[in-house]
Amino acid sequence: MYELTPLFISLLLSTGLVAGVINVLAGGGSNLTLPALMVMGLPADVANGTNRVGVMLQTLVGLRGFDQGGKLDRSDMWAILVPTLLGGLVGSVIASYLPTTLLKPTLLLTMITLSVIMIVKPAMVIPGPDETAYRLKDRPWAWFGLFGTGIYGGFVQAGVGFLLIASLAGGLRYDLIRANGLKLLCTAFFTIAALAVFIWRGQVAWVPGLVLGVGTMIGARLGVKLALNVSQQAMKWFLLLMTLAASAAAIWL
Repeated sequence: MYELTPLFISLLLSTGLVAGVINVLAGGGSNLTLPALMVMGLPADVANGTNRVGVMLQTLVGLRGFDQGGKLDRSDMWAILVPTLLGGLVGSVIASYLPTTLLKPTLLLTMITLSVIMIVKPAMVIPGPDETAYRLKDRPWAWFGLFGTGIYGGFVQAGVGFLLIASLAGGLRYDLIRANGLKLLCTAFFTIAALAVFIWRGQVAWVPGLVLGVGTMIGARLGVKLALNVSQQAMKWFLLLMTLAASAAAIWL
């Protein structure tokens, strides 16, 4: 049972703000917010469901910012949404029934694998400056990458931004800024689907979730301003650093 004291309110707002910035620019913010919710006394499964409230709210703010900045690519977004949304539904159902002890090893394996790829062969994830983005129909194998990413996001959420960037920038070769915009779009849709499952299972604590959401929305607004004004090179290094940080978090959390 949790008690929402002034200390915990401050903790949720501050971690939400930092997580909102990180999630818009790269990913891994849930490595901060999930422990914050569990420190309050929420069980891991309820923390996992409650965290989706903040994620949903931040993605809506971030999406609006990218759209206003002209960086939300609409040309193929509906085709991209289908596999991620289907995967999100599958992953959230799995998460609501399977033991919560599987969350940490899943996060750890995913983050370490992605970190190794980005260090050893970064071109697999980060497109060159002159590359042109592909439509999903031109690279049908990318459908399975997006579906698998949706399953992961529905299951654990933490670090899904990295996998979406890997699918969108690595698989379909979107530049990192547009990949981030589409990442938020995909995250918004499968988070809504996942949140519906967690609500149905009674695994959402609304008050801490909404307090966390206030922080993530402020962070998302700041993150969009940064994302629209930084270079591809700076974004690439930030993405690598956040992936390594998420790997460390997965080991120690």
